[in-house]
Amino acid sequence: MALGTGPDLALVEREMAAAPLLASTPTAVVGALAKRGGVRRYRRSTYLFHQGDESPEVFFLLSGRIELSSLSSGGHRQLHTTIETPQFFGELGVLGEMPRTGDALALEESTVWAAHGEDFLAFLGEEPTVTRAILQALARQVQSHEAFVEDLLFLDLKGRVAKRLLQLVSPSLEELPPEGAVVPAVVTHADLASLCGGSRENVTRILSEFQRRGLLERDGRRFVLRKPSGLAKLAGL
Repeated sequence: MALGTGPDLALVEREMAAAPLLASTPTAVVGALAKRGGVRRYRRSTYLFHQGDESPEVFFLLSGRIELSSLSSGGHRQLHTTIETPQFFGELGVLGEMPRTGDALALEESTVWAAHGEDFLAFLGEEPTVTRAILQALARQVQSHEAFVEDLLFLDLKGRVAKRLLQLVSPSLEELPPEGAVVPAVVTHADLASLCGGSRENVTRILSEFQRRGLLERDGRRFVLRKPSGLAKLAGL
């Protein structure tokens, strides 16, 4: 499975070197990690793994779009995120030595790098700066989950939809996105409902209201934020 030389290895090295997780890692070290895995190509609507599967591998998206979601005990689908920029995913199961907590679905033809979990863990043991970056990323995930619970308690659905639209463009919300900012991923009404803890019907009504008020519009399949300040006010920011 390990990569030798060639265009695939060059692609993996280039994309990994640009990823935030490896931003401060020497090029030679990135190359060594790239060689520990191999490149796979998945057709549209193909699952990379399912919730409850064992977690033998870690992945890095090179191109395409991957949706990460899960099902609750009641059968309710929860969208976690849509990945469409080069980055690692699936590392949580490897780090925690636990089954997959959700599904990974290729929304379009996608190319990924995959490596055995033991090889990835060995790399982390050799590179403490990368380990620290992963811990920081996991801490941000925990913070995000805590903020979502707080939103459920203190924001109505309209405020949660407004906040989530802003976060899809500027995750940290340290600064509001500019007027006309386009949500980078294709997000459906059902996706937003899942992200906000509401029904698709209610979210659709709220989105229609946002469009009537000039806060939001659609450009093809993507949302465009026309008045982020107005959305921020609804979100209590």
